Amino acid sequence: MQIPDFISYRYLLQKAWPIILANASVPLLGFVDTAVIGNVGSITDLGAIAFGALIFSFVYWSFGFLRMGTTGFAAQASGAGDEQEVRAVLGRALLIALCLGVVLILIQWPIGLAAFSLLDGSAPVEAVAQHYFDIRIWGAPATLATFALMGLLIGLGKSRTLLIVQLFLNGLNILLDVWFAGILGWGASGIALGTVIAEWTTVLLAGWLVYRTLNERKLLTEVFWPKAKIMDLSALLKTASANLDIMLRTLILVFSFAFFINQSAKFGDTVLASNHILLQLIAFSAFFLDGYAFVVEALVGGAIGAKRNDVFDLAVRRSTVLALTTAILLALVIALVGDIAVMLMTDISSVRLAANQLLPFAALYVLFSFAAFQLDGIFIGASFTRQMRDAAALSIVVYLVAWWALSDPFGLQGLWGAMIIYVVARAVALLLFYPPLRRSAGR
Repeated sequence: MQIPDFISYRYLLQKAWPIILANASVPLLGFVDTAVIGNVGSITDLGAIAFGALIFSFVYWSFGFLRMGTTGFAAQASGAGDEQEVRAVLGRALLIALCLGVVLILIQWPIGLAAFSLLDGSAPVEAVAQHYFDIRIWGAPATLATFALMGLLIGLGKSRTLLIVQLFLNGLNILLDVWFAGILGWGASGIALGTVIAEWTTVLLAGWLVYRTLNERKLLTEVFWPKAKIMDLSALLKTASANLDIMLRTLILVFSFAFFINQSAKFGDTVLASNHILLQLIAFSAFFLDGYAFVVEALVGGAIGAKRNDVFDLAVRRSTVLALTTAILLALVIALVGDIAVMLMTDISSVRLAANQLLPFAALYVLFSFAAFQLDGIFIGASFTRQMRDAAALSIVVYLVAWWALSDPFGLQGLWGAMIIYVVARAVALLLFYPPLRRSAGR
């Protein structure tokens, strides 16, 4: 992205709000899918979608490095004024994305076998979920390629274009799901087909928007795809190494929440349900904090590429102030009126009571989480991926030790205490690696 000489709070907010809105549009899709099937489908269809969506959420989240890795490398290349390398970064990311997408299709049988063996559903639900899986897997190359394209848009600071792509994806998906499942009555299979069509249509739109953006930035004498730079072995290995680091970090993060849910289940169905609701509030808060993190990714990467440590410092300082302010406001909302959100999400009195009692813990988690979000953004922008991996490993050890120490004497409160300690440990662990990252900004 083009590095501004001065970064105001207004500038950061202008860059962040489209990302926040794009993130907030994501759960709307799940809500509509549930509402459509809940009104025209069967309980079996509803359960199948829940299972199928869970499988693909896990699979695609595991490949989130395609977005994050692309953002950092693209921002640095743009900051350095190397437009050929910007396009090469995209070319490498798309190459990896398409290869991984094809591999997922080729190994869909063992993926499905492993996934369904871990899920404990009824035979009818698993049968319908299998049909859902068999259809949706064909959208894998498009989804992973879209990750790479979105990563480039974030790296170039094109947050409004990102919003267009995300709203188009979700909007088209909703329309197709209503048509196939609601009007034509195709149930869970209709939901899956609508999603696949939306994924392939969106990657074409995103590809066209990115091509138009990059084509305007290249010299007339240059070819669009610098094949030699894209296929450069050292660059490919660097990209693969960074992506592997981010993947391992992400899997550790996935494990932390899976462990929390698993431990919650040991306290009974009521606690499990209440903790699930509270995690939805935390996820909603993340939409806002991710907005600032995405913006700082682009600014930090661009500052490092341009060797502008003054811009680096200003971007980090002011985006962190905004993130902290937002985290405080979100925590207050959860603590003071979170019971209203709980009431809207469930009418089961026992679950409401349990969730309301634990609202202060959810509020504290959101309050302390801003630092981890911000530092993740800074490290992604700087492509300090090995350090992110190592910090994730350190923090998960702290988490498990805290859970071991607190679970017996404090029970459920101890589990939440360990979760809060964990999000603080994530930030502290990253701070250990921050000094060399900061020094790299001026080199």
